[in-house]
Amino acid sequence: MQAEELIQRYKSGERNFRSISLHEGQLMNANLAKISLEKVDLIDADLENANLREANLKDANLSGAWLFAADLKGAMLKGANLSGAFLGLADLRGADLSQANLAGAYLKTARLDGAILTDTQM
Repeated sequence: MQAEELIQRYKSGERNFRSISLHEGQLMNANLAKISLEKVDLIDADLENANLREANLKDANLSGAWLFAADLKGAMLKGANLSGAFLGLADLRGADLSQANLAGAYLKTARLDGAILTDTQM
């Protein structure tokens, strides 16, 4: 699936996009609040400044993704692969990152207040 198609379908009211591939997808500035992207391939995707508030990204592969200033407040990222992802200025307050892989991820300026980090690989 192409990023443009996902955005159009989201705008039409669809929210469940489980197990699709958006490898290297260009989703910067996209408003995708409360979307379900469970088990989605987002390897090397550009999600800069995207609104993913309360999104379901459980078991998603976000390795190498660019999430600069992304809004992930309250997002479900349990078991997600965020290895090598850039999360500078990302808002992860209240996000569930339990069992996620954050090895090599850039988190220096990310907001993690209240985030669940149980069994998270750092």
